[in-house]
Amino acid sequence: MTNSVAKLPEHQAIYRQIRNMILFGSLVPGQAVTIQGLCESLDAGMTPVREAIRRLTAEGALELGENRRIKVPIITRERLDQIGFARLSIEPRLAELAAQEMTDQCLEDMIKYDQGVDAAMSAGDIEGYLENNYRFHFRLYAQADADVLLKIASSLWLQIGPALRIVCGRFGTSNLPDKHAEALTAIRAGNARQAAEAIADDIRQGQGQVRLTLAD
Repeated sequence: MTNSVAKLPEHQAIYRQIRNMILFGSLVPGQAVTIQGLCESLDAGMTPVREAIRRLTAEGALELGENRRIKVPIITRERLDQIGFARLSIEPRLAELAAQEMTDQCLEDMIKYDQGVDAAMSAGDIEGYLENNYRFHFRLYAQADADVLLKIASSLWLQIGPALRIVCGRFGTSNLPDKHAEALTAIRAGNARQAAEAIADDIRQGQGQVRLTLAD
């Protein structure tokens, strides 16, 4: 458990750990999990694990299957299209709002996370790639100061995260282009509209890679 997670109340720390397992590739679409198994792997009590699963189920990151087994939802083409539509409606707007309120610190953090993406890609570090890619986007989105939109975006990323892990396995980290450089260039130029367009292009690119994976 990292220091930042360890400082949280237990129920919040366990939720964060399971959420990160979904976001950063430890759990894949269709994979079943059990409360007992999570308790053992996280060295956690039954109550905080149950609460975390309840929250993540409500957010669409987990679902209740047959015999009350909990699993990571399988991404179908229909589900992918719905997630893509929602992401393209929400995330470019967050990027546009954030670019209008950009600070030197936010830009510096985004550059750091983008450098982390590049380093992970070169090293073939899938988890590092997924984590830094997430940090890049959500450092930007948090700057928008739009809590309703941010909450929706977080839920959508929880639903698409496991599929991105499969994409990395299929294409390899060295073949995962993004539009981060274009977004950063637009932000430096003070062009909020172009920043939003770069993020929209980044989403379309990622959705296309997931679609190719589903075709296999």
